[in-house]
Amino acid sequence: MIIAANLKTNFTRSKTQAYITEIENFLIKKANTQKVLVFPVASSLIKHTGKLTIGAQNAHPAFNGAFTGEIAQEQLDEFEIKTILIGHSERRHIFGETQEEIVKKFNYYKDLLYKIVYCVGEPLDKREAGHDKMMSYISKQYEGIDTSYKKLIIAYEPVWAIGTGLTPTLKDIEFIHKELKEKSLAPLLYGGSIKVTNAKEVLELKNVDGILVGSAALYAKHFCTMIQFAQDLEK
Repeated sequence: MIIAANLKTNFTRSKTQAYITEIENFLIKKANTQKVLVFPVASSLIKHTGKLTIGAQNAHPAFNGAFTGEIAQEQLDEFEIKTILIGHSERRHIFGETQEEIVKKFNYYKDLLYKIVYCVGEPLDKREAGHDKMMSYISKQYEGIDTSYKKLIIAYEPVWAIGTGLTPTLKDIEFIHKELKEKSLAPLLYGGSIKVTNAKEVLELKNVDGILVGSAALYAKHFCTMIQFAQDLEK
């Protein structure tokens, strides 16, 4: 399974290094074989070789240039980063990234053979509008995306559940993951108020290939526990 931690705008470089070291030591000690991804804030990216993979939360689709406030390929190359998170709901809804802009990022980093974790999901008003309208909204987030790209990972994250403590029912998660699997055979993660108390149940669901964890991943011990849940399920 794939267990991913989006650290968002948290931790300094030294705290990030300590966090990564703790996770890496856990993976080695437990001989854990899960695919673990960690996405630190841009200022805390580091070069790392080991069992876990470090990725970028965002990057401009260019090698470098006059893009104030952004990072781009040149900065990722410095740390040998080849994994990126694209389309996260906070990029879409807080920073106003359009589907057109997201597709440009996707295609740029796809051409560089990056592993791409591509996020899709719906806000509460779209969910409350009914299943068909909700799925139509999510489907538009697939437009322009090569869903057959071999290094693609899709993360479904209901926007209304992120950081709120609210989650869809297990039945709801399983149902929508089944529908999304029809759009792409890429590994499909669930994200949205995942925490140590519900991660095991979610990982047990059909068509759930892993989890994308936000605030709950800031606690290294909790994140390690979630990783171990995935390992135990594969025994």
